[in-house]
Amino acid sequence: MDNEVIHPMKSLIERLRMRRLASVFVLLATVSVAIVAGSFAAHGVRGQEKQNDSSDATPLKVVNSTVAPNEFVKIAKAVGPAVVNINTQTFPKQSSSKGRRNFHGHVFQQPQSPDDNGGDSDQDQQGQGQGQDNFQDFFNRFFGGQAPDQGGDQGQGVQESLGSGFIVDPKGYIITNNHVVEKADKIYVKLSTDPDSQDLGRPARVIGTDRATDLAVIKIDTSTPLPTVKMGNSDTAQVGDWVEAIGSPFALSQTVTAGIISAKNRTIEPGASGQFQHFIQTDAAINPGNSGGPLLNMNGEVIGVNTAIFTQSAGYQGIGFAMPSNTVVSVYNDLISPSHKVTRGSIGIQFREGLSGAVNRVYGFKNGVLVQEVQPGGPADKAGLKAGDIITSIDGRNIKDGDDLVNEIASRRPGSTARLGYVRDGKPMDTTVTIGDRDKVFADLNGQQPPTAPEEQGDAGEATLGIVVREASQATVAKIHTQGLVIESVRTGSFADLQGLVPGLVITRINKQPTGTKSEYDAIVKKLKTGDDVVFEVIDPRHPEAGINYIGGTLQ
Repeated sequence: MDNEVIHPMKSLIERLRMRRLASVFVLLATVSVAIVAGSFAAHGVRGQEKQNDSSDATPLKVVNSTVAPNEFVKIAKAVGPAVVNINTQTFPKQSSSKGRRNFHGHVFQQPQSPDDNGGDSDQDQQGQGQGQDNFQDFFNRFFGGQAPDQGGDQGQGVQESLGSGFIVDPKGYIITNNHVVEKADKIYVKLSTDPDSQDLGRPARVIGTDRATDLAVIKIDTSTPLPTVKMGNSDTAQVGDWVEAIGSPFALSQTVTAGIISAKNRTIEPGASGQFQHFIQTDAAINPGNSGGPLLNMNGEVIGVNTAIFTQSAGYQGIGFAMPSNTVVSVYNDLISPSHKVTRGSIGIQFREGLSGAVNRVYGFKNGVLVQEVQPGGPADKAGLKAGDIITSIDGRNIKDGDDLVNEIASRRPGSTARLGYVRDGKPMDTTVTIGDRDKVFADLNGQQPPTAPEEQGDAGEATLGIVVREASQATVAKIHTQGLVIESVRTGSFADLQGLVPGLVITRINKQPTGTKSEYDAIVKKLKTGDDVVFEVIDPRHPEAGINYIGGTLQ
């Protein structure tokens, strides 16, 4: 019986347990439905049900207030129209083995390492030593394209590069960096007002260049006066002054950046190669394409030409260098002169900068220049100076150091005289020295010919026409029955090359004027200018029976 009672009790407990579980499931289902419903309700608030209901949103309005333009805005508007893009093209150069002259341009050297102890000189000794890797040559990175080739190109295509410049004369004279245009076969300038098209711009020609300061003057033809900049006084600029840079970094024309003058009189190439490069340092952002653009003070005046950077990343890192405007003006005035070159004075000595205090104490001087070497037969040698002498003054003014002496001598015209005070064996002495031409003194020192302007070179047509010629031999004259000049080489991409002239042809006339002798040829070519029609009368001595062929075009 007990079992009969217990069994129903178990059954009752089991039924109660099942009911309890069923209640729990119902409760959970109810909660789940509530959660899902709440989710849909919430989705409806944020989603489809009310997504178009924005009746409570307030429309935005542009505040119609004005901000007074700051000085940077004013400068950009005033100077921007005078800042230009410079596009260059460099054609592949063929080697002489292919019948063409290998047309090499100047290969920029890396700046010298600061710990280089090479001798300095009052002469322009370019290309000494290897530079510190951190000082990347501006030529290699401050073009918007690939840098022009630095030797005989063996088949590469036309290389295009980009730089900046600024107009200083309404007739179209433009200042830029030498490395922007030095190796270019064609130069184009685009003004801010020129249409933004695929056209590279207006053709330009080089007026003059100066490697020592990395400056160049180019010119475009114009029928109307062009906007110009004002040249400021870089000597009055101070560290901490605000400055503004304008240029075309990465082909982005009319880009404006601002910063301050971080330092002055900064030399990044120690030794002779940096004797005329005493830069303004700035943290205004300068990037590839800015090369040759202006650095401006808060009066909107140019106080420098953006020239170089210090970088470990091939880009802007907050340290840029600009050639001071006072140097730029002096160089510009020389480059637009009839000689189209900068003439600097020299006395023919070499010296060493950065001597230790022990040397100064032993030799008994605080300020001055210890002469290390005197060029035999040079101006200093003729004036009686010797190695070991200490130059202390010039025309009564005390000399501080080698840079001071170089700048003073270089500013003097060749043929002028100066009174030098010096110390020899502890005794003060003086002498009068006749200033020499720096280029000639330097050439004599190294047994080289002094550099000459294109119009002074033997082949006057090389720069203008792109050809090298020589007078025809008697055998050739007998074949063609007339005097003429044989084309020895044609520069790829030059005017002559584009007209179809090739080595071996004989030029008998240019623009109906005889070219029987080299002097006749030079006289004709020197008068040619951009825009002139040039027609060659040529004979092929291999086929003289074909007679005269007329080849010509418009000089660009």
